[in-house]
Amino acid sequence: MEFKLDRTAFKASKADEQVNYGEEYRGKSPWELLEIAFYLNSLAYGFSLDNPPKMDKTAFSVRKR
Repeated sequence: MEFKLDRTAFKASKADEQVNYGEEYRGKSPWELLEIAFYLNSLAYGFSLDNPPKMDKTAFSVRKR
């Protein structure tokens, strides 16, 4: 699936002039929303969709109380 980030979608405006940008995503399935979120994360953190970073499993530990 190919996504394109529309950099012209946002426009500063007053509250009464605003457009509901969420309408475009209202009819999408949860899996499609996850794909979009994964794509946006790849843009924000600079990794490839084909080669995502591995999870660091040493960051947390479990212990008894």
